[in-house]
Amino acid sequence: MPTNAQHRNYRKTYKTPRRPFEKERLDAELKLVGEYGLRCKREIWRCQYALAKLRKAARTLLTLDPKDPKRIFEGAALLRRMSRYGLLAEDELELDYVLQLTTQKLLERRLQTKVFKQGLAKSIHHARVLIRQRHISVGGQLVNVPSFNVRTSSEKHIDISANSPYGQGAPGRVAKKRAAAKAAAGDDDE
Repeated sequence: MPTNAQHRNYRKTYKTPRRPFEKERLDAELKLVGEYGLRCKREIWRCQYALAKLRKAARTLLTLDPKDPKRIFEGAALLRRMSRYGLLAEDELELDYVLQLTTQKLLERRLQTKVFKQGLAKSIHHARVLIRQRHISVGGQLVNVPSFNVRTSSEKHIDISANSPYGQGAPGRVAKKRAAAKAAAGDDDE
């Protein structure tokens, strides 16, 4: 019986380091994992891989002639994407600045970091838990991916989701249990 399932050839989204036991790199990675509340080092490697691809695109465009139509068209698209995600400021919209991007700059744009920095969570780890437990929405759309890259336009729309117990939603499991216990205790007094 034929199926019409789509088969995708997924590729790796990260690249492991060439030298697995380099002390300086291990220490730097561990520091980043703690600072940004990451689950594992693969999350850093994924950011580094994305950054490497951006820098490679910028490098190949810089080798072309400044009047080349490919450089003009693709360069503008790349810079527009960088500014939309808040990776480059308005005064830095040149290909040379793409080469100066760091992993920290990409990690700063994650939803997990934004939720913590905006004070919706008590810690960076609490921010991750809130996101995974579906309490956070971006522009009214529920997002449960901590590594979601937040655009500058939707940065001010990060909020507790409407149907979350923390927001205007129904009370959670523990709140219901306490309310039932309080009601039972009230019945016993009478």
